[in-house]
Amino acid sequence: MSIVLAAFYFIYTKLVGNDDLEFNTFLSFLKENSTFSLKTIIFLVFLSAFNWFFEILKWYYLVASLKPISFKLALEQTLGALTASLITPNRIGDYGVKAMYYKKPLRTKIVGLNLISNSTQMLVTTVLGGIGGMFFINQYGVTINHMLLLKLSVTVLIIGLLVLFVLKQKRFKIKGFSLASILNFITSIPLKTHALTLVLSVIRYLIFSFQFYYLLTLFGVDINYTNAMAIITSLYFLASIVPTISFFDVVIKGSIAVFLFGYIHVNTICILSVTTLMWLFNFVLPSSVGSYFVLNFKFPKPEKQC
Repeated sequence: MSIVLAAFYFIYTKLVGNDDLEFNTFLSFLKENSTFSLKTIIFLVFLSAFNWFFEILKWYYLVASLKPISFKLALEQTLGALTASLITPNRIGDYGVKAMYYKKPLRTKIVGLNLISNSTQMLVTTVLGGIGGMFFINQYGVTINHMLLLKLSVTVLIIGLLVLFVLKQKRFKIKGFSLASILNFITSIPLKTHALTLVLSVIRYLIFSFQFYYLLTLFGVDINYTNAMAIITSLYFLASIVPTISFFDVVIKGSIAVFLFGYIHVNTICILSVTTLMWLFNFVLPSSVGSYFVLNFKFPKPEKQC
């Protein structure tokens, strides 16, 4: 109950007490500047539903590589974990809640599966964000500080060398687990499952990025799909590397979006409205459904093996 109350309290304060976009201003802007209709709202909900359908499907197939699971249970675990993750840094709650659905012998592996799921999604965001970022820089003539680029390159090189060093240290442990055991677990998952996880992650990405573009068109932003995707993919990449609580995701994305879309002179309120709507449709709406599962959560019975 406390998790659900905290999640809804944070959602309420973000909508009413947003310093960047006042709620009344947001509602007025929607009424005066968009072409919303019932069909439009249904289509937006449809896109959000499909976004989370593929996330649930991804979790279903990952868990199925360890033990049988129903799609209904995968849905419950995914949306319930989303609700809990709203108030935890970097969605750490997502790992804990999913693990709680299983007996202790399987919890470590469930955390590992969740790591694979999130890492794969992050990989898609990074690759497409890198491609979009290069296109964005080339298309809009963004000037890059060469000294800053040099420092960034050196930093990446150092991090890469440290990662390589750590990977070679078989005794190195993360929260009690050796890197060797983590890598062994990842490689123990069938290649077919990894490939399917990647495909579903790409589909999810294409859905919510298109939803962002569709909202832009509803507010009358005159931009073609290719140019819009260059900015949107850059936005999601930059937002993904900023440590934050999921609840503040709308603030981070809003700030970055305002900066990036400033290159094509899009109204600030328009961009903040789009990022707020994306947050409402893809986090608030599914987490509202997830709150039902959190309220009705029961620990697995001792006599049943998970």
